[in-house]
Amino acid sequence: MSTRTSVHSRGADISQIAEIEKIYDNPEGTRRAIISFGRKNAKTTLAAVLLLLHLCGPLAKRNRNAQLFSAAQSRDQAAILFSLAAKIVRMSPALNAAVKVRDSTKTLLCEHYGTTYRALSAEATTAYGLSPAFIVHDELGQVVGPRSDLYDALEPAAGAQAHPLSIIISTQAERDSDLLSILIDDALAGHDPRTVVSLYSAPLDDPPFAEAMIRKANPAYGDFLNAQEVMETAKAAQRMPAREAKYRNLILNQRVVASTPFVTRAAWQACGAEVADLSGVPIYAGLDLSSVADLTAWVKIGQVDGRWNVAATFWLPSEGIHEKSRADRVPYDLWAEQALMKLTPGPTVSYEYVARFLFEEFGRFNIQKVGFDRWNMKHLKPWLLKAGFGEVQVDERFVEFGQGTLSQHPYWQMSAGNLDGDRETFTGSPLRGVAASGGAKCVRSIGRRCTADGSCATDCPAPIPSAAADACGFPWLGTADRL
Repeated sequence: MSTRTSVHSRGADISQIAEIEKIYDNPEGTRRAIISFGRKNAKTTLAAVLLLLHLCGPLAKRNRNAQLFSAAQSRDQAAILFSLAAKIVRMSPALNAAVKVRDSTKTLLCEHYGTTYRALSAEATTAYGLSPAFIVHDELGQVVGPRSDLYDALEPAAGAQAHPLSIIISTQAERDSDLLSILIDDALAGHDPRTVVSLYSAPLDDPPFAEAMIRKANPAYGDFLNAQEVMETAKAAQRMPAREAKYRNLILNQRVVASTPFVTRAAWQACGAEVADLSGVPIYAGLDLSSVADLTAWVKIGQVDGRWNVAATFWLPSEGIHEKSRADRVPYDLWAEQALMKLTPGPTVSYEYVARFLFEEFGRFNIQKVGFDRWNMKHLKPWLLKAGFGEVQVDERFVEFGQGTLSQHPYWQMSAGNLDGDRETFTGSPLRGVAASGGAKCVRSIGRRCTADGSCATDCPAPIPSAAADACGFPWLGTADRL
């Protein structure tokens, strides 16, 4: 269907017209459209107009008796789109005559075509058993992790329709591992011609406070987006660094963790590369033991041609892995299938399994010292001896390191000095990326920072690890070259 004559109405923004044409003039037919730009660019208004187009407009004629839905992460967010669509109906005599508004159930009904619209939220439990022909996923960037129960319930349900259409309209998510980021990256790769994507975002490496960068992420800037207010927000973020991450995410539409993690995304990615062969070089390792169902981590670091190379191994118990993935909103189960982490049998990490692995590592690499936290080491030691380690070897090679701020703080500072893509390379493990960006669930904070399984194991001398928590982490070693 061509929309070129129907959308050029008074008050329509040029960028909105372009988005509508992109969706409906796709020669392949559009199954999914992703539109992402900064906040306050009338995303909800555009979504409401598209919704009414399918409820009582030209597209309702070809899809009578259709079910239309909007999906949001909270009841309040769901109410915003419904309220705006209802307001448009009430302000138009023609629409008001054609559409019934039911505020109590957040429903719109067009009796002439038999079409209905209802606002849904992730807090509700009524998403199954539906047959949507049109879906608006509002602010999907708020979903943390790669899965959303509401999204997963609605999208497959559209398969019963002849011409289903999903509109995803949102500011970007904070992390590459979040659902919206995964969908955007897949769309940009061009795998499905029926998926169209428009991503308005300022480049991460460009000056963040320049007006030209703001314009790249905000197509309505200077039109119905107040330029003066946006520039005041930029100046405030420039004066107060604590606000910069939120500014980058919401205004510049960049994937930046708004909690301002210890390791910035750009710095983390600068160190990512293929790890060199560590055979024969002196290796220092960190061992971070788990309690019941959290991560156990083993991290090796060695210097090859002047660069620190870091390689990490992670374990989780196989029993309950899917439940933990959903609870933490981290795809551990997928990473296990991709051999990016290891699973041990049973409901807890098997120390026997870990001990055998460590014995094999000592046989393959020139491991000088292993730093470990006190937690559960007494339970691992008997298994180390059973695996083949000698009592003297365990006492000499395994070195205890304190968990508190007093012990860790100097190495946080030294680690920061080594965050340099020219001086460090580490495995591109998504688990360490989640830890460094604050993506995992925090179970123990130390002082004013949290450390992470896997990341914390490298942030210590030799590297002597801190005790694990599961949140923001520190991915490199500051002092192994001094020992």
